[in-house]
Amino acid sequence: MLSIKNLSVATKEKEILKNFSIDINDGEIHAVMGPNGTGKSTLSKVILGSNDYIVTSGDITFNNERLNDLTTDERAKRGIFLSFQEPISIEGVTNSEFLRTAINERRDTPIGLYEFIKELDSATSELEMPDGLLHRAINKGASGGERKKNEILQMKLLKPKFIILDELDSGLDIDSLKIVCENINKYLQENPKTSVLIITHYPRILEYIKPKYVHILLNGQIVKTGGYELATEIEKNGYSKINTMDGKLENE
Repeated sequence: MLSIKNLSVATKEKEILKNFSIDINDGEIHAVMGPNGTGKSTLSKVILGSNDYIVTSGDITFNNERLNDLTTDERAKRGIFLSFQEPISIEGVTNSEFLRTAINERRDTPIGLYEFIKELDSATSELEMPDGLLHRAINKGASGGERKKNEILQMKLLKPKFIILDELDSGLDIDSLKIVCENINKYLQENPKTSVLIITHYPRILEYIKPKYVHILLNGQIVKTGGYELATEIEKNGYSKINTMDGKLENE
């Protein structure tokens, strides 16, 4: 579904990703872990075409279509979704207005009001979100947990093919994290070809959404890949035990 080959990314000040490559097939869940400043969030934003970064080399393809020259909205219309690490608030646009407009951008014909309300009510109920949040400006006055739930509400209604979760667990308490992950897992069960890229510091979220592959990102490169057990090794030993020369844990 998603293929990144030899991708190097920089800002005006420095290079962040260096010859980065990854392949994610239909229905696979991958996790990218690493300490602060290694390029994890940069990766998520570059996949969606952020103008804050310069792709100096390499290609990003989605379902065999090269994305490099597509704008963010064009990539989103193809079914790529990013749950932001720090969702912003937007004055003047309510959640319900935003969601209905976004849904219609991905449809050939506009969604009917009854169908939209039915889907919206079902999704907010499953996420245990207060009804009043839908009629407020996006994330205005919302807590960190409510903002993250709002991201997953968007996911449920927009029905993406490829989901990027950028530090979803930050700002969520244990109960809210469980609710959010249950909703994601339900969506994946109903849409088994959907793929997921989880970006995180800690393995806690991976206890709820189990990845097939875990990649360790250090200094802009993947230095080690394994299964879920790699995340538990990192929790036990920390990132300082990773040998960046050969991609092996020092105690192996």
